[in-house]
Amino acid sequence: SPRKARLVTDLITGKTAEEAIAILENLPKSTSLPLGRVVRSAIANAENNFNLTLESLYVKRAIANEGPRMKRVWMRGRGRRDIKLHRTAHLVVVLDSKEA
Repeated sequence: SPRKARLVTDLITGKTAEEAIAILENLPKSTSLPLGRVVRSAIANAENNFNLTLESLYVKRAIANEGPRMKRVWMRGRGRRDIKLHRTAHLVVVLDSKEA
């Protein structure tokens, strides 16, 4: 959910790219795995497309916006059911160079 993902994005905002990866690898939160993939993808894009080095990169912004909500049925007693919303998040990571 976006609320839980924002706890993790707040930890890595302002950190260097190497520190952010180290934090995400050792964090026992379920959001840290997909967020780590997004950070690694952003690092690869910065290195390949803009010729920046890993040492010069830091996390300028890390955002977890609300994604689509999927409805799930939750069975209750006496033949009733409730609707349970499965919340998803859109993760955005913006890297910047220290030298710029």
